[in-house]
Amino acid sequence: MQPVFRFAPSPNGELHLGHAFSALLDFELCRRAGGRFLVRIEDIDRSRCRPEYEAGIFRDLAWLGVSWEAPVRRQSEHFADYAAALGRLEAMGLVYPAFLSRGEVAALTRDPAWPRDPDGAPLYPGQDRGLDPAEAARRIDAGGAHALRLRTAEAAALAGSLSWREEGAGPDGETGTILADPNLWGDVILARKETPTSYHLSVVVDDALEGVTHVVRGRDLFHATAAHVLLQRLLGLPTPAYHHHGLITDDGGRKLAKSDRDTSLRSLREAGVTAEDVRQMVGVDAALAAMR
Repeated sequence: MQPVFRFAPSPNGELHLGHAFSALLDFELCRRAGGRFLVRIEDIDRSRCRPEYEAGIFRDLAWLGVSWEAPVRRQSEHFADYAAALGRLEAMGLVYPAFLSRGEVAALTRDPAWPRDPDGAPLYPGQDRGLDPAEAARRIDAGGAHALRLRTAEAAALAGSLSWREEGAGPDGETGTILADPNLWGDVILARKETPTSYHLSVVVDDALEGVTHVVRGRDLFHATAAHVLLQRLLGLPTPAYHHHGLITDDGGRKLAKSDRDTSLRSLREAGVTAEDVRQMVGVDAALAAMR
C-alpha cells in the first residue's frame, strides 16, 4: 500500500517558520517513502478562518516547493461525516452534554492539587455527567450553551490497551511503541453548541477517510495522540504512524504564533528572503540528514 502523508493547517492566520519546517519535513519524508502528499484545510472554527488566509497557505506552500494532490479537503464541507461519528459514540453511551461555563470550571478547579491535562488545563469536573437526560434535553432545547464531552474513563475501559507507533520523538525522547493513556485528558470535547465537531474528533475522521498512513506534526501534539488513538479504536478506524518533531521557537524559547508577523512566510518573502533561505533557517535538511 502506498503511504499517504498530509499537512493540515488552519486558515486563521498566516503561515510562519514553524509551519514551514513542519510542511517541508512532512513533504520530504513523503517523497523519501514514495508516498502521496495531501493538504487539508482545518477550518471548523468559522469565526476565525478567512478565505484570504487559505489562499495564503496555498501560495506559501507553492513558494516553498511543496506540491500536493487535488482536491483539497476542507473540514467545513464535511460536518456530516463528523456528525455520523459523533452519533456512533452517542449510541454507545459515551457522550454527555456539559453545561459548566469557563468561570464555573475555574471556580471548581482552583485547588492547586486539582488534576490537569498535559497542556496544563484543569480536567473537567464533570458535575453534569449524571444529569437527567430529560433535563439535559430541556436545557439544550432552550438554547443553553454546552459542549458534548466523551466519557473518557468508560471509553478507555471499553477500548482496552492502546498504543501507537512513534517514528519521531516525544518531549522526553519517547519513540517506538508508545502506550496511550487517554485518561490524562479527562472528558475531552467532541463538539460544541456553536461548532458541530472538535479538533480531536474531526482529525481522526479525516485521516481515516483520506487513507492517511503517516501523520507528521509538532511535538506539542504528542500527548494528544492518546485521545486520538482512543477515538480511532472506538470508531473502528486505523491508527496511522506518527512522527512528532521539534518546534521552531522565538528568541525567548516560545512556540511561534500566527500573530508573530515578523516570522510569517509572506513577510519574509516580501523582505527578499528566498525559499532556500527558509530551508536553511529552519534546519529541515539537517533534520532529514539526522534521520538517515
